Amino acid sequence: MPSDATLQVIPRDRLVFTIKWGASAIQIMGYTATGFGWTPWNLYLFLFGVLGWFAVGALWNDKALMLVHLVALGAMIAGMSSS
Repeated sequence: MPSDATLQVIPRDRLVFTIKWGASAIQIMGYTATGFGWTPWNLYLFLFGVLGWFAVGALWNDKALMLVHLVALGAMIAGMSSS
């Protein structure tokens, strides 16, 4: 019976690397969109960036990283629904 390692299509480290840098690039685009006043696009970009970093925290089992991005997500959703 094959092990879990042989069943993985993308190695875990590569997956984390891809999500981490993709989420970072998306958040940088969110900052840029904020600077240019491109709302609501900035919030959508931040939303994907925060979700990406939450996923990295989950893959690393890093509760602090998950907590920070869960709180950020909650604040963003609250802010989006009140406007």
